[in-house]
Amino acid sequence: MKFTVKQIATLLGGEVAGNDTLAITGLAKIEEGKPGDISFLSNLKYEPFLYTTQASAVIVDRSFQPKKPVLSSLIFVENSYSAFTQLLEEYYKQLSFAKAGVEQPSYVGEGCQIGDQIYRGAFSYIGQNCRIGRNVKIHPHAYVGNNVCIGDNTIIHPGARILDDCVIGKSCVIHPNAVIGSEGFGFAPQPDGTYKTIPQLGNVILEDFVNVGSNTTIDCATMGSTIIRKGAKLDNLIQIGHNVDIGENTVIAAQTGISGSTKLGQNCVIAGQVGFAGHLTIANGTKVGAQSGVGKNVYEEGTSLNSSPAFGLKESMRSLAIFRKLPALEQRLTNLEKKNAK
Repeated sequence: MKFTVKQIATLLGGEVAGNDTLAITGLAKIEEGKPGDISFLSNLKYEPFLYTTQASAVIVDRSFQPKKPVLSSLIFVENSYSAFTQLLEEYYKQLSFAKAGVEQPSYVGEGCQIGDQIYRGAFSYIGQNCRIGRNVKIHPHAYVGNNVCIGDNTIIHPGARILDDCVIGKSCVIHPNAVIGSEGFGFAPQPDGTYKTIPQLGNVILEDFVNVGSNTTIDCATMGSTIIRKGAKLDNLIQIGHNVDIGENTVIAAQTGISGSTKLGQNCVIAGQVGFAGHLTIANGTKVGAQSGVGKNVYEEGTSLNSSPAFGLKESMRSLAIFRKLPALEQRLTNLEKKNAK
C-alpha cells in the first residue's frame, strides 16, 4: 500500500488539514502509529494519543476540534470509524488480489473453464468440469472438486476444501481449512441396532458476498441444496447440517451448530456456542445469546432469545437474577418457617 494523504482523502470523501503530500504506507492504531502510518480517532477516550502519535495522518470526524497542536495531517470525514473501515477494505483488496498467475505444481482437470487474472497457488487442485470466474484466488493446498462453480473475485484460502458440485458465488471468502460440501450426517437405524449410511446426493450453494470462517464445515444436502444466502457471515468452527438454509445478511459466531433442515431468516444475529435443533424455522431478525439452545420454531420477527433451552431474553434475565438469589431466598423461607412454628 502506498498512497498520499490527498489520495486517501479523495477516496474517503474527506478534507485535509496539514501536509497532503505525505506518503502513507501502512495502517496502525493511533497509540502505535509511526511515520508513514495512517490511523483514526473515533472514541474520544483515545484523544490524548492524537497529540503524541507519530502517525503521518489521522482520520477524524468533521465535528472534531483538536484541543492541542497536532503533528499529524488530519483527514476530516463524516464518520471516522466507517472511513477507516473503508480504508481497511481497500488495503485488504490490495493484499488479497495482488497475487496472480499459476504456481507449480498445481492441477486442473479436464473440461474446466477458467477466467482471467486467476491465481492458483502451489499444490492447489481443481477437478474436472469446473467453472472458475474472473480474478479468483485459489491459494496453496486448496481443493476444488469436480463440477464446482466459483464466481468472480472469490478468494479460497490455503487448505480450504470445496467438494463436488458445489456453487460458490461472487466475492465470497472461504478461510483456511473450511470444508464446503462434506457428507451430511444421515444414518438409518437398522433392526439389529446398527446404522446404515444414507447417501447424501445434494450440494451446497453459497450466494454472493458470503464469508466462511476457518474450520467451519457446511454439509451437502441429502437431496437439493444446503444454502447460505447473500451476505451471510460465518465465524470459525461452525457446523452447518444438511439442507440448512441461512438467510441473507445473517451473522453467526464461533462454535455454533445448526442441525439439518433448519431455516434461519434474514438479518439474524447468532452469538457463540448456540445450538439449533433440526427442522426449525427461525424468523427474520432473530437474535440468540451465547450458549443458548434453540429447540422450537421462532415465528415473530425481531425476537431475542437467551438461555438453554432458549426463551425470551427479558424473561431469561429475570429468571437468572432470581436463580442467583435462591440461597438467600431459601434462608429467608427457612427463617419464616421457624418463626411460624413458634
